[in-house]
Order: sequence, then structure tokens, then C-alpha cells
Amino acid sequence: MSEWTRRKFIKTSAQGLALAGVPMILKGNPFAVFTLPPEGSSKLSDYYEHFGVNEAVIKDVIGAALAHGGDYCDVYFEHSLSSYVGLEDRAVNRAYTNVDFGVGIRVLKGDQVGYSFTEEITPQAMKLAASTAANIARGGKKLPPQEIILHKTPNYYPVKTLWEDVDIDRKIPFLQEINDKVFARDNRIIKNTIHFIDGSSYIMVVNSEDRVVCDYRPMTTMYVSCIAEENGKRESNEFGLSSRSGIEFYTRENIDRLADETVRRTVEMFKAVKPEGGEMEVVLSPGDSGMLLHEAIGHGMEADFNRKGVSIYADKIGKPVAENFVNIVDDGTVPHNRGSINVDDEGNDTEITYLVRDGVLVSYMHDIISSKFYQVKPTGSGRRESFRYEPMPRMRNTYMLPGPHKREEIIRSVKKGLYAENFTNGEVFIGAGDFTFYVKSGYLIENGELTTPIKDVNIIGNGPDVLTKIVMVADDLKFSEGGGTCGKNGQGVPASFGHPTVKVSSITVGGVNA
Repeated sequence: MSEWTRRKFIKTSAQGLALAGVPMILKGNPFAVFTLPPEGSSKLSDYYEHFGVNEAVIKDVIGAALAHGGDYCDVYFEHSLSSYVGLEDRAVNRAYTNVDFGVGIRVLKGDQVGYSFTEEITPQAMKLAASTAANIARGGKKLPPQEIILHKTPNYYPVKTLWEDVDIDRKIPFLQEINDKVFARDNRIIKNTIHFIDGSSYIMVVNSEDRVVCDYRPMTTMYVSCIAEENGKRESNEFGLSSRSGIEFYTRENIDRLADETVRRTVEMFKAVKPEGGEMEVVLSPGDSGMLLHEAIGHGMEADFNRKGVSIYADKIGKPVAENFVNIVDDGTVPHNRGSINVDDEGNDTEITYLVRDGVLVSYMHDIISSKFYQVKPTGSGRRESFRYEPMPRMRNTYMLPGPHKREEIIRSVKKGLYAENFTNGEVFIGAGDFTFYVKSGYLIENGELTTPIKDVNIIGNGPDVLTKIVMVADDLKFSEGGGTCGKNGQGVPASFGHPTVKVSSITVGGVNA
């Protein structure tokens, strides 16, 4: 078994990339453990070696965690590396890499949770953490697993090249090319900023029910924003792409789109107006406006909020919550999507979870704790930010399925309304479902046609109420290409969302004279 020691250092590579805050080193080389095959062909022994443990050590740790009578224990190993490269003022001027390594140990006794973590992967440190977590449970001693068996999982995000094998010299040309294209697209552009983030995570989850799962998780995001000036007036906007993919994600098409879409969104703002406020029909564009679905409706369907009686949906299972052509799912299986996971952070299989089927609320998103409470199986929704946090029910890719209408039909049906294209900031109160969202860009709808671009608009409403006011759903489902990082109880996890073109019969729009 490999010996691990905890220390921090700063190292500068030949490319000038600062490597800071690396907590764990294997025999002096922080990258030595990143050797597992990315295509899902690795063996359990590879992960044991990766984390410097073996089956006997893990059984010993679980035994210590259950020593005071816990009902259940899981041990979550994680090793993550992330890199960032930034461009501003036409030059690449920021870069860093972060490596994180540790293990979290959770003990359950009824609905009580004991949790502890350590950044030091040694038998002594892990047993100490296990004993700390075990203090929540008192009663008859439960035995550790007799035989730890690897549970095979699918791979929804295979990559050709691991990110830790990609030098910074291969990344910088992407930023420089996008930067040149942005300035070449329109002479009104005066400033451009690009953020390039990539990362790899290796996880292994072992529980007291003889199960172990392993996963390699890639991620990359490219985010471009620019400022344009015309006659002394300045406007800004942005566009980004994110995916659980390798460097092959950055095709010629995606590079061009990052430049083209950023510039289009920005310069179009010069024509934009702030519309009149009030109650009106609102058409939500396919893709990015799924943020409203995620925030105003999705969180209320996470099981912990309902188990505690916080969500307005707590007594709605089996009851109609929308028209019969509305179907909403939370899905961990969409290939390469930002919110997809091969297995959740409790070791449960991921799946497509129907939340609303034919207008009826049929399920919540469950982790192990809520599934026992509701006497259903987990939905693969137990997620955590890192080994430092215990898991809880979280969204993955939340979206509305295609409906029976056409986009053109929906727009033609609106005499006077708003077409919301991109959302940014928002605030949601989970209990009641009340929300306020800022619409960054969109269009007026006048006599069945998209007309003047709009900006600086707030929409205000109630998520469950809006769900009942969805009167048309098109057949043009699209996912947000940028996705996002979803925050809950101090934790952030990658997530995505989307839906088709959707018409809501009435939402309050905060505009001129609102």
C-alpha cells in the first residue's frame, strides 16, 4: 500500500503554470496517481492503488464507523485536479491549477447523520475520522461488510484524452483564436475576457452493504464575455459552453460559436429597449431559460425539502400540478451533459427520474435518507460538492420533455408579450416557490411576431403557479449549453437544465412603469 503524507507546496512548471495548494503527494509526485484509463476499463485494484488503500483497510475503517451501532456507513474517496487559464486585454494573463484529495465518512442511525472527513489517507487518520462520525450512533454493534464487490456502472462521458495529460500549450491557442475572432467580428468590441476551466475527478464509494463503485469525471467550461461601445454607449453580454468531455470538445464549430454568439448577443443590446411592465404572456425560449424551471420548480421537488415539510409540493404526490402535456424529468444519463453522473455520490445508480408525468407529480429526487423515509428506491440524486460535505438530494439535468405544439405556433398565438431568451441572476424561496429573475436578453412579441430586442427586465412569480399556467409546449427541446453550478446549503455542484419553447399564460414583468 502506498504511503501518503500531507504537505503543501508551490511548483512552477516549464510552461509557467502555478500549481498551488496541493494537499497530497504520492512519493513526491502529485500527478502520479492520475493513470487510470478514461474509458471505464479500469479495475477495482487500480482505484485501491490510486487512493493508497486495500480492502482490509476499508473494512477496518467501516468497522470503526459502525462500532457504536450505526445502521449504515459509506466512505467517499475523492481525488480532483482542476486548471484555469484566463485571457483579458488581448493577453493570457492568469493561470493556476488546484489538486484536492481526501475521504469523507458518513454514519447513519435512523435519520441522524454523523459525518467526518480527512485530507490524509492513512489507516490511522481514516479510523479517527470514522470514530468521530460514529459518535452519532449508539446501540448494538453492526458488522462491517464481509466481501466488497465492485458494482459496474455505465459511462456517459468517455474522453479520448485525460485533462491532466493536456499541457497549457495546447489550451492557450484556443483562447488566442477566440479572442482574435471576437475583435474581428465587429469593430465596436473594445474588451474581451475568456475563462477556460478544465478538470478531472476520481471517486470511489464503499458502503457497509458490500458495495463499491468507482468513477472518473471530466469537466470543461469555456466562458467568453465582451464589451462593445457605440456613440459613447457601452453594452456587454456573454456566452459559454460546458461539457463532461475532453479537449476534443473544442471543435472548429464550437470555437466559432463561442466568438460569434458572444458578439451577436452583445451588439444586439444596442437595439434593446426596456418594455412596459405588468402581467403578460411570456414565452420561454428553448435551452437557457430552463434556469427558471431549475430554480423555481426543480428545487421544490428535491426530497429533503418535502420530507421536512418545507416545499409546497410536500403533499402533492399523485396530484395534478400542470396540464397533461407537461412532463418534467431529472436525468443523470444525458451523454456529456454538465449535470450527468455515471453514479451518484452515495454509490447509487443514476437514472432518468420522472418528476411530473402527464401533468401529475409522481416522484421527488431521492438520496438514501429520503428513500428510506418514503419507502422507495434512491433515484441516484445523492450529490455532494466534495469529500468535505455529506450528500443530499440534488438536481442533475432537469428539463421538460417535448410537447405537442410548434414554436412558430406558440409565438403566433401571442398578441402582446415577452420572449425570454437568457436569464442571469435570480432569487427563489423554496418553501412557497416565489421567485424573481433577471432576463438579460429577449424580444417583444407583437401581433404574433418577435420584434424589438429587450433588456433589463425582471420577471416575478411563483414556481408552482407558473407550472399550472403553462398552456403550450413545443417539440424543440434544447439543453442549456453552458449549464451552471447549483448552490444549496452551502454546497455547489455542476448541473444543467433545458426545455422546449414554452408559453406561460401570465407572469408579472417588471419593466417601464411597472
